[in-house]
Order: sequence, then structure tokens, then C-alpha cells
Amino acid sequence: MGLFDAIDIAGSGLSANRVRMDVTSENLANAQTTRGANGQPYQRQEVVLQQISPNFGSQLAGAMGVAAKSGGGVEVAAVTQDKTPDQMIYNPGSPDANAQGYVKMPNVNTVTEMTDLISESRGYQSDVTAMQTAKSMFTATLGLLK
Repeated sequence: MGLFDAIDIAGSGLSANRVRMDVTSENLANAQTTRGANGQPYQRQEVVLQQISPNFGSQLAGAMGVAAKSGGGVEVAAVTQDKTPDQMIYNPGSPDANAQGYVKMPNVNTVTEMTDLISESRGYQSDVTAMQTAKSMFTATLGLLK
């Protein structure tokens, strides 16, 4: 493992959690949007993360028995739409109501989104702590070399 791998891994986690918080905030902002640009209710978005795979050079070095950069961290693979069905709410006075008086609402649950936002915020905080710890370790190591 290289000297700066810990910072790289924590940095990738920071980026991933920032994207997750952005998407969750968008979901919360559109929790009551019954008609989007396509005329349909807003569809909840989800972030799909994947492990960063080592590059070809590090895999080749590993196969040859040479110490190579381990690679690690996460990256955003995709932002997908949640396939949960929309909610039907009885509101006959709404301009978006159907003939029976029901309005098709977005498939966003604000309690779930707030829970996700807390989790993402805590993940972001852990990555910041990991970066600060790695930085202090590097500083102490450099202090020993003086």
C-alpha cells in the first residue's frame, strides 16, 4: 500500500457521498412534484456505487510478482430511477386528479430520504476523519525523518 492510498480512498468516499447527498436532496425537493417535464410525477433517483478496480498496470505488476499499488475506493457507477410504484392520493380538487379524484404522487418517502441523508452525512464525516488521520500520520512520519 502506497503512502497516499489512504487519502485517495477517503477522497473517493467523499466524492461518492457528496453525489449521494445531492441525489437525496433532489428527491426531497421533488417529493410533491406531480407533473414533471414529461407530464409524469417525479421518479425517485438512486445512486449505484461500485468499487474502483485496479488499472491494467497494477494488475500486470501483481501478476509478475512485483509490489503494485493496491487501488481501492468507490466511484459512482450510475444514477438510476427507483422502480417503486407511484402513490395514489385522493385529492379531487387537484388539477392533476384523474376521473376518480386520485392524484399520482412521486414514489418518494421523506422519512426514507431523511434517514438516507443522515447516513450519507455520517459517511462523509467518517471519510473526512480518515483523511485527517492519514494526514496526521504522514506529518508524524515526516517529523521522525528530520
